[in-house]
Amino acid sequence: MWNEPYLETCCRSALHRLSLSGRHGRPHGLKDEPCLERLTRKGLACVGEDDRFHITQDGEARHRSEVLKQT
Repeated sequence: MWNEPYLETCCRSALHRLSLSGRHGRPHGLKDEPCLERLTRKGLACVGEDDRFHITQDGEARHRSEVLKQT
């Protein structure tokens, strides 16, 4: 049974950029902030103490499976 919520293309791209940003994260105020907020609500991202978006472990797993097409 498929139980993962669908990610729009823009959100998959934001997830990929978030993955590429590594420990530095992504700041607020960028054009993809609505997607980063959506990823946060889904548990794939979080806002750290530095007030930047960071990828979570669930986000890393989702990035591997959906963006990189790895298992």
